Amino acid sequence: MKFNIILYQNLCELVLDQSYLTFLAACIYDFLETRSKLDHKLPLGFTFSFPMTQQDLNVGILVSWTKSFNCPGVVGEDAVKMLNEAIQRRGDLEVEVVAVLNDTTGTLVQGAFLDRKCAIGLIIGTGSNACYIERVDRVEKWEGTHGDIKEVVVDIEWGAFGDNGVLDFMKTEYDQMLDKNSLLVGSFTFEKLFSGKYLGELTRLVLVKLAEEGLMFGGKIPSQLLRPGSFPTRFVSLVEQDAVLKLARPVSSESCFHELGIEHGSDDLKILQQVCFAVTERAAILLAICLSATLMRVDREECTIAVDGSLYKYHPRLHHLLEHYIIKMTPGKKFSLLLAEDGSGKGAGLIAAIANRLRTRKHS
Repeated sequence: MKFNIILYQNLCELVLDQSYLTFLAACIYDFLETRSKLDHKLPLGFTFSFPMTQQDLNVGILVSWTKSFNCPGVVGEDAVKMLNEAIQRRGDLEVEVVAVLNDTTGTLVQGAFLDRKCAIGLIIGTGSNACYIERVDRVEKWEGTHGDIKEVVVDIEWGAFGDNGVLDFMKTEYDQMLDKNSLLVGSFTFEKLFSGKYLGELTRLVLVKLAEEGLMFGGKIPSQLLRPGSFPTRFVSLVEQDAVLKLARPVSSESCFHELGIEHGSDDLKILQQVCFAVTERAAILLAICLSATLMRVDREECTIAVDGSLYKYHPRLHHLLEHYIIKMTPGKKFSLLLAEDGSGKGAGLIAAIANRLRTRKHS
């Protein structure tokens, strides 16, 4: 297979000359080969973390690509059908995709496996999204009769909130600059305000502005900061770690500047910490607003929110800030945040096992 990798301002747009699903089929083969499972007939749960119209448990029509993915010939097609066809073309795999789900749904399922009170799944990683359990009679887009179905999982796809302009009033000059230089301009407005893919870049843009105004680095902009993507989100987490630990010397903050090769003074470190806290706090507030609204929509006596994603997992105080602001916005609501590590993968496995069991029962 021939791959063409295009680097775009530290983002990676992956374009495959053949179907990227052929590559996934090869990965499945390698995985099973290393575990001596090639002779097993196995059901597969497919975590497909992109907006899709799910017409059945094993039918997912891609609506659009997000982040920096742009693989031709897949939008409007059934991703499950294409992956199954790629697997069958190999002729050396006894694997069938029996279920497709979003990563948020997988996280919700994994959370419910760990805690029966779980009714919301949340991803805070490269991007952000959430899903929740909804009464089927409240789903206006439901087509046909409900039958004996009482509840369904609703994938919110909140990363695209604001694409219609309703969030323009709150966008700063840094948000506007980031969007202008992004791969998908004008799209996924909400997650660009705080998700892991963009939080570091927002911080970089603020630091450059402060240097331009003579408030950092003696008024000289370090050339390293002029390169888009040079200040990754992991630096934000490192700087925040110093603040949480209340160290006399901000070792982690210093290491970020040292890694970039930027000369700095003590005031520069203090300002850096303030900027990182500001972008972090805004992220927590925006997430808390949406989670609070979702909690009220779910309207349960007690609700667990299953969370997965690198930003949530590695940021030292995002968890506590989220709790703080959700409590302020939903006084009296009982809730808890549960880290469901690899929830998307484990949830897909659980759904595949359930789907396979139900199919076996149906044909027995």
